[in-house]
Amino acid sequence: MASTIDAAALDQLFRSARTHNKFLDKEVPDSLLKQVVELAQLGPTSANSQPARYVFVKSAEAKALLKPHLSEGNRDKTIAAPVTAIVAHDLEFYENLPRTFPHNQAAKSWFTGNAAFTEATAFRNGSLQGAYFILAARALGLDTGPMSGYNQAGVDAAFFPDGKLKSNFLINIGYGDPSALLGRLPRLAFDEVAKII
Repeated sequence: MASTIDAAALDQLFRSARTHNKFLDKEVPDSLLKQVVELAQLGPTSANSQPARYVFVKSAEAKALLKPHLSEGNRDKTIAAPVTAIVAHDLEFYENLPRTFPHNQAAKSWFTGNAAFTEATAFRNGSLQGAYFILAARALGLDTGPMSGYNQAGVDAAFFPDGKLKSNFLINIGYGDPSALLGRLPRLAFDEVAKII
């Protein structure tokens, strides 16, 4: 049975963690991004499907490619961020199932020729993996600024022209500038979002 993590860890992952809109001018090493992905990959997905795919936008050329597809309110902060992750999902994730779900070699057939089921599974589980990614980044000392204010069709055409991947949301990544944080917004209470029956 797992034990409860300590208060400092809970603070880092949830209670003190914030969505950052401004980051310090400090590089995020590629090796750290790799650690974040490897940690996030350990989270559960249905049939161990692992459909999430990540493109890390760091270079000036990549930022120039992304910039025209960002909403006005997200443009400047995204271009200034050390890294922006495009969180996408692979619409052909099922090709890996013989390897990632080896105890059921028929699993690939659940998706072959069933585009609606494939897309729903990829989107749902890719979204889960994007959330795991945020928590993994926080656990490894990074701050994040997830957002959905961008032109999905434009990003997909620019970064995924073969149509096999579809973007879901963006995450700015770095070391947050605490001076730019606003007050935490209210959260709904337990009784407003949950019931025990």
